[in-house]
Amino acid sequence: MLKIPEKIEAWRMVEPGKLAMASLPVPELKPGEVLVEVAGCGVCHTDLSYFAHGVKTVVPPPITLGHEISGTVIAGDRELVGKEVIIPAVMPCNNCPICAAGRGNRCLGQKMPGNSLGDMGGFASHIVVPGHDLCVINDRGNVPLPTLAVLADAITTPYQAATKADVKPGDLTIVIGATGGVGTYMTQVLTAMGAQAVVGIGRNAEKLERARSLGATTVINSKGKSAKDVRTEFRDICKANNWPSNFGWKIFECTGTGDGQEIGLEMLSFIGKLIIVGFGTVVNQYSLSRLMAFDAEIIGSWGCPPKYYPTVLEMVLSGQIAVEPLVEVRPMSQIEEVFQLADRGDLFKRVVLTPDF
Repeated sequence: MLKIPEKIEAWRMVEPGKLAMASLPVPELKPGEVLVEVAGCGVCHTDLSYFAHGVKTVVPPPITLGHEISGTVIAGDRELVGKEVIIPAVMPCNNCPICAAGRGNRCLGQKMPGNSLGDMGGFASHIVVPGHDLCVINDRGNVPLPTLAVLADAITTPYQAATKADVKPGDLTIVIGATGGVGTYMTQVLTAMGAQAVVGIGRNAEKLERARSLGATTVINSKGKSAKDVRTEFRDICKANNWPSNFGWKIFECTGTGDGQEIGLEMLSFIGKLIIVGFGTVVNQYSLSRLMAFDAEIIGSWGCPPKYYPTVLEMVLSGQIAVEPLVEVRPMSQIEEVFQLADRGDLFKRVVLTPDF
């Protein structure tokens, strides 16, 4: 028998830089809504942008952050009650021209836990969400349910980016930030989709070696190097591997940093594509005449449509994408410490927090 809680326990951002525990009333479910008991919620750099770097949430504080969520439906739609699910990080309205055009990931009325889904997010014991776009987990085998929380952003976002870039077997690809939470999975997605070359770029030597083990064809350590230095090293690698260095590359910028974006713009060349995957607030300078002359493309990629979640889940459960070795599960009571470590870049794995109220 699934138990409906008397209260929802949550870690709230009461103001940027400050967290506090709170006991909240359980809202009355509206038609189409379900109550999910949270199994785990991943810590994403987007959460840190809200908490520590001045980026404003759509719903102002106090708000419960967290948008990478797995759990079990305990109330609402009878067909969903008792089901283990992944909650999409962005949930479209499914009733507007953008959704009708197949671009629901960028629906202007979308709801994102920890940002625009009222004041609800995943760093809590429970969450109320629309039921129509949940990704049901029918058989996860031995994969722990909390671990699968990272599908909701860290893995599905790279998959959406690869889909927008029209990645095909034999493609030449670059992952800037292959050492980060999103870049680690971007590397795996491109490998699983049959890319001929996956060049991983990052600053952490140990994490670059991990990128190799996850499918990177070769890696470039960008620490202490200018964008032009990285481009020169890239050209040498292309020459050694008999790859073209000046056309046809699909570049995935996953850091959201000024340095990462500068490298991406420097390496963009003839008939290439630069896909912006990482979130950041840096303003860039770039000659659009170069873009014209290269006949190249710069593409933004936001989130992932819920329709792709089952495909990505199958890639994980079938072993095409590794998750467990890259995730560290910690109790949610460590949220403040984890936020600090993640913001400093001191975590080797992506942390998923599990409720321990």
